[in-house]
Amino acid sequence: QVQLVESGGGLVQAGGSLRLSCAASGRTFSTYGMAWFRQAPGKEREFVATISSGGESTIYEESVKGRFTISRDNDKNTVYLQMNSLKPGDTADYYCAADAHGLFNRGLYSDGRGYDCWGRGTQVTVSS
Repeated sequence: QVQLVESGGGLVQAGGSLRLSCAASGRTFSTYGMAWFRQAPGKEREFVATISSGGESTIYEESVKGRFTISRDNDKNTVYLQMNSLKPGDTADYYCAADAHGLFNRGLYSDGRGYDCWGRGTQVTVSS
């Protein structure tokens, strides 16, 4: 298993940008599909974006398409979430998750229950 640590959250005005990072321990990072989820106060956790183990394929939740970009650097054991044109509705705790069982290819990437490892999250607050 890998251990995941998120960073990069903070307070930003609407229309601004943030770049989240998720650093993974372990030598098998490149074999994991990775994803970002978020959970706003009083709401269910929701899928944001996922990237395949090699980084060649990505999928986004509809509301973030065109504004967020997920990427990864397997040499640095890190996955990123570049968030542009942020809106107050993006305010949430953001979590990265690792998948060792092919959720991406099986189309099961949006269900958080299938992921093997989770970070502790980083808080993002977007002010209006």
